[in-house]
Amino acid sequence: MKKKLRQALKFTGRFLLAIVAFLAVYVLAVLICSHITLNDEPEKSNEVTIFINSNGVHTDIVVPVKNEVKDWSKEILYAHTKSRDSIMKYVAFGWGDKGFYLDTPEWSDLKASTAAKAAFYLGTSAMHTRYYSDLKEDDSCIKLTISKKDYESLVQYINDSFQFGEDKKVLWIANHSYGQYDAFYEGTGKYSLFYTCNTWANNALKAANQKAALWTVYEGGIFTHYR
Repeated sequence: MKKKLRQALKFTGRFLLAIVAFLAVYVLAVLICSHITLNDEPEKSNEVTIFINSNGVHTDIVVPVKNEVKDWSKEILYAHTKSRDSIMKYVAFGWGDKGFYLDTPEWSDLKASTAAKAAFYLGTSAMHTRYYSDLKEDDSCIKLTISKKDYESLVQYINDSFQFGEDKKVLWIANHSYGQYDAFYEGTGKYSLFYTCNTWANNALKAANQKAALWTVYEGGIFTHYR
């Protein structure tokens, strides 16, 4: 009996030590990779204006509603928002865990089951979109001007993050929004400790050949290359 107890305690100790070691390596990797800059000197162009926008936790990529490359209003319908206001200049895109997005409008609403599913690659994903009439540059909203070619690559990256139905239209998640100007859609891929909403946004910048972190999971890992 004592032998089994010692074995159980030994196993528990090793298990806890392994968790601590994993977390230490994870945090160290995040800090190191987040501060390694890719595309340090992107091509200069003023053909298309985009924004990197943060709420302090989550990062969105904001692009023109319509230009010669893409008319997003044909897919991200104004009718999917509560306001239905069609006089908008920009549309924001963010990717994330569907459970987090739909079931956790406030941090106080967060459930342990939702966090566990998101952290360990068990949930599904969604795209969150929001229309803006204009944006103001500040520490949480960075303006970039990029080439048409790089914007085409960004458009393709964003498109690939949506699920499409048999009619080749994005799959709207009806009756879910945070406010008057946003909507949710079914996304591709899964959220995890290694691929978060900010990883998605960072990879969007990579796709557009803009400055980005080697890898990051938090919004500061993106904005440290621009602030």
